[in-house]
Amino acid sequence: MNVVNMLLGASLALHLRKRTRHLAVFVGCFIIQSLCAASPGAKIALIGADPSGSADGSVPAWSGGLERRAKNAQKHHDNPYASEKPLLTIDANNYRKHQDRLTPGLIALLHTYPESFKIPVYPSHRSASYPDWFYQNIENIDTPPSLAANGNGIDNAIAGFNFPHPENGLEAIWNHLTRWRGRYMVRNLSEAIVYANGDKKLSKLRQEVAYELFREGAETNNDRQVLLHYASFITAPANLAGGALLAIDYLNQHQNPRQTWSYDAGQRRIKRLPYVTYDGPAVMAESLRTADDTDMYNGSPDHYDWQLRGKRIIYIPYNSYRSSSPDISYDTLLSPHHINPEVMRFEAHRVWVLEANLKPEMHHIYPKRVFYLDEDSWSIAIADQYDRQGKIWRVSMALLKNYYEIPMTFSSADVFHDLKSKNYHVGGMTNEERSSGEFLDTLPPPNHFTPGALRARVRR
Repeated sequence: MNVVNMLLGASLALHLRKRTRHLAVFVGCFIIQSLCAASPGAKIALIGADPSGSADGSVPAWSGGLERRAKNAQKHHDNPYASEKPLLTIDANNYRKHQDRLTPGLIALLHTYPESFKIPVYPSHRSASYPDWFYQNIENIDTPPSLAANGNGIDNAIAGFNFPHPENGLEAIWNHLTRWRGRYMVRNLSEAIVYANGDKKLSKLRQEVAYELFREGAETNNDRQVLLHYASFITAPANLAGGALLAIDYLNQHQNPRQTWSYDAGQRRIKRLPYVTYDGPAVMAESLRTADDTDMYNGSPDHYDWQLRGKRIIYIPYNSYRSSSPDISYDTLLSPHHINPEVMRFEAHRVWVLEANLKPEMHHIYPKRVFYLDEDSWSIAIADQYDRQGKIWRVSMALLKNYYEIPMTFSSADVFHDLKSKNYHVGGMTNEERSSGEFLDTLPPPNHFTPGALRARVRR
């Protein structure tokens, strides 16, 4: 065991004591500060990930992730791993040999679509990486973040992972909700509903998301009350074009519940939408997913009891550069029942297993959900949703990759499978768009995201 691992081990041991947890992070990182530049493992440990590889070698040690680089001339991502071939392909005939690394949802997809669903497993690359200042934000905590009294918010939130060593499920889900996704995302994207018979319905959106937690100039933790501003504008199909949606999420969603408005192009007016939360239907998804399915999970966590079930190694969508390539058309990507397996990529990664069970006094169409969070990015890679009979109903997957121009790990598309209807919904596709999106360091002023501003921008 080298000195870095010894120091990291000592730091993690201190984390077992809640009252000294954040002090341990600070002290441990102060001790190894001179080693951080030379030891990538010390950096990823700040995130809460294990820098070492797995004993069998299927998960490599973290060696720094992908370095920052520009996108290609077409404003899309070149595939750093384009020459690699699958190590194995899992299907309905051989999955039992590999089921210890499959989620119940993946097994359900193999059972439901035995002739077509496959899991191509490639060499694993821990490509996740962050800007240097991001590591420093986590290292240099002055006032430790903590859960609000009811767990439905964060006090003293920082622009970084607030709970790198979570002691409970609520801290883990808040890491997902507040994870690094850039500061200001502006992109044109396509969404699709693919019906069981293979028919497709496409829509196009312009989307803007300002991640206010990371706004420069928020000098104190108390300045960061808004988590994010969201706006989307429908550009196709023609009968829906001109519609828009605005949402504001807050860091304490008990004190400040989500606010949502829509602009109806036909009526030319702004309407308040109280139902774009929890199990309200997601907009334009034909009830194939709920409002809180977006981004694998979003919004207030107060309807569920959250339990951490530890870590395990499973196959998750990762380094999904081919499936988001402009060389792959939407017709090629969107096969019946599921994404075309020929363009998918799964890798072995360590994940946090997070189980959410509905509180007795709450209502939701999903009594139970299990999330699998990539340890290097706190992104939910796979989500299994159960029905009231305890059976897998829906399986969601985020096709993760490193947007290395930032850098950050983010989904290139989200896929939501309904195993009962055998239809599925895909959001976030940029294959046929002019770019994979812009991620800007400068956020617009908060008044850019108001109902009045939304109306003015739609009418412009």
